[in-house]
Amino acid sequence: MTTLAWILLSCVAGGALSLGIAALVAFRVKARWISTLVSFAVGALLGAVFLDILPHLFEHNPHPGATAGMLLAGILVFFVLEKVLLWRHHHHHGGDDESEHGHGEHDHGRSGWMIVFGDSFHNFTDGVIIAGAFLADVRLGITTSLAIIAHEIPQEIGDFLILLHSGFGKQKALLLNALSSFATVVGALLGYVMLKDAQEWVPTLLALAAASMIYVAVADLIPGLHRKSALRETVMQVVFILLGVGLIAAIHELAGH
Repeated sequence: MTTLAWILLSCVAGGALSLGIAALVAFRVKARWISTLVSFAVGALLGAVFLDILPHLFEHNPHPGATAGMLLAGILVFFVLEKVLLWRHHHHHGGDDESEHGHGEHDHGRSGWMIVFGDSFHNFTDGVIIAGAFLADVRLGITTSLAIIAHEIPQEIGDFLILLHSGFGKQKALLLNALSSFATVVGALLGYVMLKDAQEWVPTLLALAAASMIYVAVADLIPGLHRKSALRETVMQVVFILLGVGLIAAIHELAGH
């Protein structure tokens, strides 16, 4: 089998596996559990950023200041993007969400679209990394692909929960996650054809992916968790956040990171 065939097979099979497992979990979640399981999504997002993406970004980085600046710029970009989404919603529906609806259970798709954009950046970068690993050695490519798939499963579960919490239906959430997963194939093809140039863009894409995850977790999801301040609910939120972080950490250990 050719190197390109290995790359495409790994991307398509890995995306289908992680998406299928995430969909199986998310489709069986009862509606009343979604807001609680958003805590798990917060933990998985922050765990992926601080245990995976940021260490990869800054390890042996000759320009850490520039990378940190890109991360900050990414957070500001997603702040402006959310403002645009808010403006569009108010323009079409009128009024203020909080005054009219009193802190609804979802945010009319804002955090959902943010995570779709960020996940597409992340998946694109994963594709570039997979292509680079296979071009170096097929066995390294297989190992790298398995590690990425293992990391993607909890992230895809978290993405489904965020999309459901954000007001999307299950069918649309599945379609959007499938479309963002296709970015892995695009990144792999670009990495295979123009590896040198593509690799130079990896730090920028990773920084944008990390910025989107931090912004969604801190600006969109955590404030929603604060609306439920009872002791029992707070304990459950902390437990599920730790489960999300712990799952990412466990996968790192198993993958040898």
